Order: sequence, then structure tokens, then C-alpha cells
Amino acid sequence: MENQAKDIQLMKELFMSLSEAWNKGDGAAYGDCFTDDADYVTFMGQHLKGKKEIAKVHHMLFQGPLKGTTLDSTLTDEVRPRFLTPDVAIVHGIGEVKLPNPAQDPNDRGSINTNVVIRQDGGWKIAAFQNSRIQSMPGIN
Repeated sequence: MENQAKDIQLMKELFMSLSEAWNKGDGAAYGDCFTDDADYVTFMGQHLKGKKEIAKVHHMLFQGPLKGTTLDSTLTDEVRPRFLTPDVAIVHGIGEVKLPNPAQDPNDRGSINTNVVIRQDGGWKIAAFQNSRIQSMPGIN
């Protein structure tokens, strides 16, 4: 249990680094949170392959359509991984990209993501990430 507590703390640090990189508009630092061969599926359904492509695309986004946005992530508040093995876990997170001008932000950009994280180099890296917009299910409360 003590080792799991340490692993959970390291995962929190990983996702804090991810948010910090987004908030600084740093595509390279964002990409560093992923494995070399990571799979990244955006909420629009694009499939990015590998940390280099993830970094390159996010650099472009941070310089263009996502310039000045911030990532409001609740993932780091309560990281509750489901360990598949001692070195592999699934972590779900919720976040929302906030536009730089609050008056133009519709506050409807919440998303949920599924992450497969693996132990690597004494810490944890994201090996797979899939992001979807949060939507209610009609007829289900």
C-alpha cells in the first residue's frame, strides 16, 4: 500500500506537469508527459502517434487556435488509478479548456479522458490518452 501511495503521488505530479505545460503553451513539455510511442486520441477523433507528434501538434495548437487557453483539470485533485499490474494503470480525468477571454468562454468544453499510464524511468508516463466531450445521456439521470 505504501508503494501505491508513492505511485499515486507520482501520477499526480505527471498530470500536474501536463496541465502546467498546457497553461504555459509549451508543446515540448506537454509531449514529455507521454511515452515515445504513445497513442493520443483527441475529442475530435484525430489519432496522434508518439510523443514527438503530440508535442508538434500541441505546439501548433498553442501558437494558434489554443493560444492563451488554460487547462482547468480536476484530474490531479483525486487521482484514483486502477492498477492492472504494478507497472500499468488506468486513470480517468476530467478537465476543461478555458478560453483566454472569459466573456467568450461558453463553459461547455468539459471533457473526460481515459489514460493508460506505465512506469518508466522511475516515474510514470502516459502510453495512451483518449479524450471525449462530456455529454448527458438522454433519459438517464
